Amino acid sequence: MLSESVFCLLTEDLLIRILDRVNSDRKSLRLVCKEFHRVESTTRKTIRILRIEFLLGLLQKYCNIESLDLSVCPRIDDGAVSVLLSHGSVNWTRRIKRLVLSRATGLGYVGLEMLIRACPLLEAVDVSHCCGYGDREASALSCAVRLKELNMDKCLGVTDIGLAKIAVGCSKLESLSLKWCLEISDLGIDLLSKKCLELKFLDVSYLKVTSESLRSIASLLKLEVFIMVGCYLVDDVGLRFLEKGCPLLKAIDVSRCNCVSPSGLLSVISGHEGLEQMDARYCLSELSAPLINGLKNLNHLNIIRINGVRVSDFILQIIGTNCKSLVELGLSKCIGVTNMGIMQVVSGCGNLKTLDLTCCRSITDVAISTIANSCPNLACLKLESCDMVTEVGLYQLGLSCLMLEELDLTDCSGVNDIALKYISRCSELVRLKLGLCTNISDIGLAHIACNCTKLTELDLYRCVRIGDDGLAALATGCNKLTMLNLSYCNRMTDTGLKCISNLGELSDLELRAIPNITSIGIKAVAINCKRLANLDLKHCEKINDSGFWALAFYAQNLLQVSGINFTQLLPLKQISNDSINVMLAKGVQVLTQHSYDDVQINMSYCNVSDHVLCLLMSNLKRLQDAKLVHLTNVTVQGLELALRSCCGRIKKVKLQSSLRFSISSEILETFNARGCKIRWD
Repeated sequence: MLSESVFCLLTEDLLIRILDRVNSDRKSLRLVCKEFHRVESTTRKTIRILRIEFLLGLLQKYCNIESLDLSVCPRIDDGAVSVLLSHGSVNWTRRIKRLVLSRATGLGYVGLEMLIRACPLLEAVDVSHCCGYGDREASALSCAVRLKELNMDKCLGVTDIGLAKIAVGCSKLESLSLKWCLEISDLGIDLLSKKCLELKFLDVSYLKVTSESLRSIASLLKLEVFIMVGCYLVDDVGLRFLEKGCPLLKAIDVSRCNCVSPSGLLSVISGHEGLEQMDARYCLSELSAPLINGLKNLNHLNIIRINGVRVSDFILQIIGTNCKSLVELGLSKCIGVTNMGIMQVVSGCGNLKTLDLTCCRSITDVAISTIANSCPNLACLKLESCDMVTEVGLYQLGLSCLMLEELDLTDCSGVNDIALKYISRCSELVRLKLGLCTNISDIGLAHIACNCTKLTELDLYRCVRIGDDGLAALATGCNKLTMLNLSYCNRMTDTGLKCISNLGELSDLELRAIPNITSIGIKAVAINCKRLANLDLKHCEKINDSGFWALAFYAQNLLQVSGINFTQLLPLKQISNDSINVMLAKGVQVLTQHSYDDVQINMSYCNVSDHVLCLLMSNLKRLQDAKLVHLTNVTVQGLELALRSCCGRIKKVKLQSSLRFSISSEILETFNARGCKIRWD
């Protein structure tokens, strides 16, 4: 009561400022008192809907919403939109400025147009990965005359006709992404360039456009960012069109454009002294001296990514000499990277914050020491598979790079417990990857736990010497961990799991193939890790019904979405129907990957019955992708019933090819009509 009376004395402006400071946990704060609840309801600008039945109530409660995200709402379709817009007051649509409909494959052009027309202030729309979208949906989008930002990645059916409608109807566009819209050609890009003169961002990656499109794009006087990854028909002729066009260009990405040479890229650089970012990953066989020398005129260049190219010490020396403003350098999988080359480049680029040396296997401690001494502000260092790096180089890193936030040492066999002791001096570390570092043990992990208290992500994949003692130290020191990978750490037991259960912020936990954990440890995690979202238990064969009962009973407190990976977990006959029923009743979800935005289930090769399959498919309300092959105990009738139970929300399904002509054609036609992609194995 005292706290409530204190908050009553605060003005609304002060309450809003408090809410802004704790923006990441508004849900908890609004439960503190009525004042916070009221202010949070009136000031919330964005909302993400998980289940459509709650949509109308939430929009009426939060009356000032400007951004509506329906990307993880699998049952959104034309009928649902019609009901929403016709039910009571629709004033909520009058303030909407951003719509996120990514992967909303059930929503067709009729519902999309109704939604667009109901939102007169709409400025941004995301329909990426709506693979079935075509020209009719593009026509619906063209109704948004105030549109400034549009993402149409992987709208596979959109052609030049649809793009023309958007170009004419949405002439105020400033940002447009057409990645993987494979039916768009030079004709559509030409019309776009003539009508949408305000474009500042354009992504045409993987389109079958030629250099003629770049002739048209060169006329966009306000274009700042141009991305053309994988445009294999574009060559140096096209890049030369850009040399005298797009005067405000700041970033260009020609990655995987196999017909582009250093000469063509040099022409772009020569005409744009204000360039800030250059991406040329996996497209150039080698870097020429003229191209690198041309970088000296780019005083604002701060990002270079040239992954996969052949370099030399001389080339890296020129980069270090000419690119003093670099803050990020990507050399992942580059051939020819040596200690001398790295020493020369970092000596000249002392402001580097991100350095990617993945698979640069010739790098040794000499280079790491120079990086540490030359780049004290380094925030991200990736050294995956640099197995000649040892504690000698990491000693200097821990001594000098105290601002380091991300360090990737995956598959660095030279890393041991002493190295972890030195790394632990980097107390700002947030993400640390130590997968396949087989020489680290509980002793080294204890050093990390003691000093790196800000860690949120830790990867210990196949660190086979890590056991319960190390996990006990980790649970005590790193209580902010949200992601933890312990797969194949086979020394771990239920004792370690009980320690992990003290990590209250944990959302992603991988426990694949740990033979000694049982239902006792899983129960501890289920009870205490209330934010757990993703749980991988593949090949954990000692977990039985009691473990699943624990997850079922504590699902409501565990989180809104609980993830269990059943792929090759254990024969489904070991899980009783009673356990399945309780889990479904409690809302436990079944996933096979670490994303509860795109819920999937893989039951292939499981001994599942018709009864259990139907229960799973009907009760997983957010299921979007199912793999249902080689289910030897499921009849065609049972499979059809299961498919009918999830029709309308599922987006992908994989079925056995031998059943192609056994399953009812009516079911298959319905799935196709609702935008579901059927794959035959």
